[in-house]
Amino acid sequence: MDTHIGFAAVQPKNGTITIPAQLRRRFGLDKPGAQVEIVVRDGEIVLLPHVAVPAEQAWFWSEQWQAKEREADTELAAGHATTFDTAEGFLAHLEHIDAAADE
Repeated sequence: MDTHIGFAAVQPKNGTITIPAQLRRRFGLDKPGAQVEIVVRDGEIVLLPHVAVPAEQAWFWSEQWQAKEREADTELAAGHATTFDTAEGFLAHLEHIDAAADE
């Protein structure tokens, strides 16, 4: 659903556009390192908010890792998961798997 916020003037000298403060806060663009991705879609200019990710967490957002996350979500949605009430139960299960692999 589209929400009309208003208009933003484009500064002719350098093309700067100011995004209203309420939108910067709403989409996290008031955080250090925040950026907007510029996409042309069906004759429109679309700004997609992006918040910087600390370097030590960048691996999580790689395409390879995100594919694994989607696979895990699919498996969980299909009910392919085992849960444990205790850490001991979890460790016993791992030992069982390890013993079965040795056979």
